[in-house]
Amino acid sequence: MDDLNAAPPAPPPAAPAAAAAQSFDTALLAERDALRVLFPLPPARSRPAPAQRLRTAGLTGLVLALSTALLLWWNPAWRVERHATAIGEHRSIALADGSQITLDTASAVRVAWHLRSREAALLQGRARFDVAHDRLRAFTVDAGPARVRVLGTVFDVQRRQGEVRVSVLRGLVQVQGSGQPAQPWLLHPGERLRIVGATPAQPEPVAPGDAEGAWVQGRLVFDRTPLRDALAEVQRYRSAPIRLYDDGRLGRQTLSGVFDTAQTDRLLDLLPEILNAKVQRQPDGSVQISR
Repeated sequence: MDDLNAAPPAPPPAAPAAAAAQSFDTALLAERDALRVLFPLPPARSRPAPAQRLRTAGLTGLVLALSTALLLWWNPAWRVERHATAIGEHRSIALADGSQITLDTASAVRVAWHLRSREAALLQGRARFDVAHDRLRAFTVDAGPARVRVLGTVFDVQRRQGEVRVSVLRGLVQVQGSGQPAQPWLLHPGERLRIVGATPAQPEPVAPGDAEGAWVQGRLVFDRTPLRDALAEVQRYRSAPIRLYDDGRLGRQTLSGVFDTAQTDRLLDLLPEILNAKVQRQPDGSVQISR
């Protein structure tokens, strides 16, 4: 008969593997606490309230809008190109927007690309502008006392001796003189405008094949042109000077004909046969013309 008052049997001893796991956990907790003391976590940032987030987003949008408006108003140039020709040289330049500029002899142009405009400056000489249409960015040409504005057209601009000439071959062109009222001249195809000083004259017709456009084909066209003016045009294609010794009558004699810009010496040699003129060549390459 079993003794009901006997003590219960003692539990079996813990397995060695379980004891080892318990010791590892205790050590890991101690190491973790030590790491927290050495490397404390940064304090948690409180999340802004919805109203504060809306104010922050609104302020950011306002700053961006103001920055964009300022940038468009300022209209800075992000690219500038410079092109030039030597005496007797012709050159065509293709621009990135599809436009093309043809430079005459001894000419120079600067083209600046802006965010909302395309701006060229004719520094000297003559150039033909074949402008690609761009509804958002107008093309302007600054030629000293004259400013030309177009959207898409073909026109010539020339600067010489305080005078600017603008001739339109295709499209419409607005020309503003620096001394002119706010209303600019509107030029149509076949019209030319002269600006002397700062005041434009009345537009005048330009016949097809006129001297205004012949230079692109390398031709000089004179139609009852005073010799003084004709020699000034010939001089643009020569490095050696042409000196006119005029008694008041020779320079007023008129010259007509079509000549090659690459053969200006032949043109000068023909003067004694065309006019009552004497042509003398000097050792330095210069030419003296007299009666």
